Order: sequence, then structure tokens, then C-alpha cells
Amino acid sequence: MLSRGSYGHLWRMSALMDAYIAISQPMHSRNQSALLREVGGKRRYSQPSNPRLFLLYNPRQYLRTTGMTDWQLIEGGITAPKGFQAAGIVAGLKLSGTPDLALIYSDCEAIAAGVFTTSHVRAACVDYCRQRLEARPSARAVLVNAGQANACTGNQGWIDTVESAAALGTALNLPPEAVLIASTGVIGQRIKMDRLKAGIPTLVDSLSPTGSAAAAGAIITTDLVPKVVAMETTIHDRPVRIGGIAKGSGMIHPNMATMLAFITCDATVSPTLWQDMLRRASDRSFNQITVDGDTSTNDTLIALANGESRTPAITDAGAEADQLEAMLTAVCQYLAKCIARDGEGATCLIEVTVAGAVTNAAANQVARTIAGSSLVKSAIFGHDPNWGRIAAAAGRAGITFDQSDLRVQLGDILLMEHGQPLAFDRPAASAYLTQATQGDYLKTDTVAIHVTIGDGPGSGQAWGCDLSYDYVKINAEYTT
Repeated sequence: MLSRGSYGHLWRMSALMDAYIAISQPMHSRNQSALLREVGGKRRYSQPSNPRLFLLYNPRQYLRTTGMTDWQLIEGGITAPKGFQAAGIVAGLKLSGTPDLALIYSDCEAIAAGVFTTSHVRAACVDYCRQRLEARPSARAVLVNAGQANACTGNQGWIDTVESAAALGTALNLPPEAVLIASTGVIGQRIKMDRLKAGIPTLVDSLSPTGSAAAAGAIITTDLVPKVVAMETTIHDRPVRIGGIAKGSGMIHPNMATMLAFITCDATVSPTLWQDMLRRASDRSFNQITVDGDTSTNDTLIALANGESRTPAITDAGAEADQLEAMLTAVCQYLAKCIARDGEGATCLIEVTVAGAVTNAAANQVARTIAGSSLVKSAIFGHDPNWGRIAAAAGRAGITFDQSDLRVQLGDILLMEHGQPLAFDRPAASAYLTQATQGDYLKTDTVAIHVTIGDGPGSGQAWGCDLSYDYVKINAEYTT
């Protein structure tokens, strides 16, 4: 059954929205100067001993090894925050007959933020969500279909998106403006509207406070596993939660975020601040992953914050804002690493850490280039410690550095220092790669590459996966 939330809460959210409309520009300016900080800057939350490492992809291990206490892993995924429900059903959109229609629903009006693909070839749902959020940054529901990307489908694709929002709005007794839309699947194919509309009543009836797993399973395409996480912190002596689900396995490249990711939160946050937080969290997570160098037409990251934790509203920079953003970044990084590890045909996760750059942005660019190198990725799949490919990728990243400062390390094995090759145990290095590709999923299957390019303060990370024969097979037969 659906719960509409209290009138008192609706008044509080409406008041916050009115305040946003009245002061958005001044507040935006204040937040920009106060909140645009680098990863290594001072934060209220506890940091690991290495400030570059925000989150290991196993969050339980991360919390144990770093002693971090400002948030903890919890169950519940996208519906862990108060006031959220979700559902996922089989609507007949996929030929496989697997779940293909998902719904995320807030019991009350939620502040909404979004980050979308930077491609000039965009799906109708991307333009639709952008327009909705620019007009009013709030939403009650997100409808997600899998099977058809509804990209490159012309004006009819736009009409299908608008009709999808209207149909769900009618079923939920909401205006269509309160509904956001996301699609994934084969580019050039329209949504099967008859089946989508026929499935909406069942989808709405299936909404549940425990529906996260069903929703996560209904948004995937070539993914091997659903991607789900939830975390909790304490603000003003009250629990605040953030949950998330994501999908993505191929067509992943850091030019926005990922394919699809959805975040829920029960804190009350001003729209401008929430958007700023999400943009920075995306830059430190989804924008730092790559699987195959291709950016999707449908990349969408949507985050809803409904205020149901009943904590005081966070409207400007400060300790509470820092704490919430840190947890948001942790959630995004966890989901991003899950996507990189689940790359099509992948056998391991690659984590590239770069230090010694002039700026964090420069370090991130070098890390992304290494993680995205087809030669590096294929060498790791073949268990070949060919460190020259790592050095070559760093050199072509477009960042100036003195090659005599270059240092390359694979796991605990130092391969190059001061720009000079070192003698190393090649069988041991190969065994390290073999162990990673045979390791436990999202536990011991990470190949760690450490690169230093100077003595500057800038550091950054990127994540990817190896390149196997199966990647070609999967994508060669994608529509056949």
C-alpha cells in the first residue's frame, strides 16, 4: 500500500522549495566557494590513513580496516532511507523474460538532483529529466525501463517518454511533473509502450519498503549481478540514511557518471547544495570508472532526498553538510566500483592510484588513462606484468611531468623508480595478477596499480577492469 506522508512534512518540504526559489543564486554562490574542496582537504569525517582511498569496494572490510565510525553499512538498499518504496516486475519489455520495469517512490515530495550524459546523442529520457529538474528540482517517483534505450528514436521517442510519465502519474495520483524517467537497452529501439503501460498497475501494486532488490534486478541488462548498497550516519542524534542501486556493465567511460544509478536519502537538504554534493560525488566515483571507453546515450544519476529523517534542514556548508556529502561519496564510489568489476567479460577489478601530480585533477586524468588503456587491460587479463604499458599510458595522458620522476608499482611489487626499470620477480608479479583474477568477487579480486609522477600534492584514483575474449563475444552478438 502507498503512504502519502504527513501534511506537516509536505509543508516543510514546500517551504524549503520556496526558500530555494527565492535565494537560489546567492546560496549557490556561497556554497560554491565553501564546498568546492579537494579530496585531501580537511573534513569532519574520519579518513583512512591514506587520504586517497575513500572506499574499498567491500564496505564492511573498509569500515573494519580504517576504523571509520561516521557511517556504517546497513541492509535495505534503495529503500533503507525512511519514506521510500520500490518495485521491479516483468513487463515483457525484454525478450529474455526477466524483470524489466522498476519504480522508486518517495512517500512525500523529495528534493531531486541529477547528473546526465555529456554526449550530444542523448536518449529522450535524459532531456526530459533535465528539463524537469531545471523547472523544479523535486520529484516523487522514478520509472526505469530496461530493454529499449529509447535513444535515436526521434520525436516519437520523446512522446513515449512523456506518455510514460503521464501514465505512472495517473496510477500514483501524481502530476506527471513529479515523475522522472530513465531507460536502458538497445539504442535505436523505442519503448514497448503497450507493455509498459499494461505493467504499471502491477508495478504500483508491488511497491514495498523492502522492494530494493526487486528494483535493482529490474534495471540490469548485461550485468551479471545487481548493484545495491545502503549506509547510515548520525546527524543531530538522529539516524540519516543513504541507499543506492545501479546498473552498468558495458558502454562505461568517465564522461558523466555511469549508465544508470539512483540514490535515495532521508535528510532534508537544500536543492542547490544537494546538486553540488551529487556533482562532486559523481566526479569522485562514476566519472573515474571505465570499462570500454564508450559513453552511453542514456547515462543518468538521480538522487532524491525526502527529509523523512526529521533532522534539521541542511541549507549551507558546514559540518553536517560535509558529513552527508562524505557518505554520499562513499555510496557512489561503492556502486561505481561494482560497475567496473562487473564489466562485460571482466575477471577482476583494476584500481589505479596516482600521486605526486600538481593537482588532483591531473592525477585523476592520468589514473583514468591507465585504467582505460586496452593494452594495460589485456595484459592484466593475460597475467602479464608488462609495466611498460602502464608507463606509456601515463605518458600519453596529457599531463606534463618529468619521466625521471615516474614510479610504477604493481601490488607490493616495485617495477620502476626514478624513471628507471628495476629487477623484479616476474613469476611473483604474474602470480599476483593470477590470484586477483581468481579472487572472491568484490573481496580479493583487485589488481592495484600505484603510479607516482612527481612530488606534487595532487592525487587521484580510477577504476576499471581487464579486457577478456568474452567482451568481444558479448558485444559482437549484442543484438543478434
